[in-house]
Amino acid sequence: MSKRDYYEVLGIEKNATPEEIKKAYRKLARKYHPDVNKEAGAEEKFIEVKEAYEVLSDDSKRSQYDQFGHAGASGQGFGGFGGAQDFGGFGDIFDMFFGGGGGRRRDPNAPSQGADLQYTMVLDFEEAIFGKQVDINIPKEENCDTCNGSGAKPGTKPKTCSHCNGSGQLNQEQNTPFGKVVNRRVCHHCQGTGKIIPEKCNTCGGSGRVKKNKKININIPAGIDEGQQIRVAGKGEAGLNGGPAGDLFVVIQIRSHEFYEREGDNIYCELPVTFAQAALGDEMEVPTVHGKVKLKVPAGTQTGKTFRLRGKGAPNVRGRGQGDQYVKVRIMTPTNLTDKQKTLLREFNEIGGNESIDEQDGSFFQKFKNAFKNND
Repeated sequence: MSKRDYYEVLGIEKNATPEEIKKAYRKLARKYHPDVNKEAGAEEKFIEVKEAYEVLSDDSKRSQYDQFGHAGASGQGFGGFGGAQDFGGFGDIFDMFFGGGGGRRRDPNAPSQGADLQYTMVLDFEEAIFGKQVDINIPKEENCDTCNGSGAKPGTKPKTCSHCNGSGQLNQEQNTPFGKVVNRRVCHHCQGTGKIIPEKCNTCGGSGRVKKNKKININIPAGIDEGQQIRVAGKGEAGLNGGPAGDLFVVIQIRSHEFYEREGDNIYCELPVTFAQAALGDEMEVPTVHGKVKLKVPAGTQTGKTFRLRGKGAPNVRGRGQGDQYVKVRIMTPTNLTDKQKTLLREFNEIGGNESIDEQDGSFFQKFKNAFKNND
């Protein structure tokens, strides 16, 4: 099968800079590294990516490749592919991404941190405003108490894998157009652990881990908002080989409220006001999450007028003060009027109801009347 163009392999343009070449290589090497990607064909793609990088990262090799293509690989110009020691194994790449150095192989039995967990918590509107303490049950993997996480039946011990001598990896020699290449892959006899368990623990089946429901107390801070999360350190999955546990991330969702809306630390609501209250003015009770407060609605208040209640919003979750509540007036048009109410409104209109409108916004009302005149 013909070889793919090296630039195509790395997904870059022919005029890519050295930084772009390195960035593309690191991304793909991490994606296809056999210690990370267990899918079929990942190892071959990794070799292809590394081969392309070996050429394009070297100015001399890249120049010859640009002139002669893959044909130049058969000459001395490319070099470096004559033996496995030049090409290198997987360990050096893995160390570059995950720690270590000098091409040392990763210890399969080294301590490693456990996985993080995520839990979605749904709160009522007021619960998010004031915060709360709550216990939640999290299903998580922990070390088996029967075998203390070893996976071996009590009274027995795991043995070093005789196939990989405890390294967790097997060397495989592969012939390529450039010579022999020694690759390392996960040992399938011990699944990369470096150990064989002759007699498995009956409780965990040899995995060393069991699923448990753990009760965890969560402190919900006052003022937390939709989409924010709480990190609970050390409450994720247990670590491997004595490594630290992962963390638990609690993601917050908030139920909508029938009366209030929230934006950041501020709370918004609408206040229904009768025509008479708006025209004559009134002192009204307004509900807030902190209790009822008195609000003076001045005479002549128009619909859409917004009043600010300082400090009646949500507390800032980081302790930076308190939000406000904004009250928007909504004048309610009366319906199902009695005969007496209709009579009074007609009298009001006849004795100058429109003049009061002229006084409030004469220019707008005049334009409105002119529109009728123009249509006559």
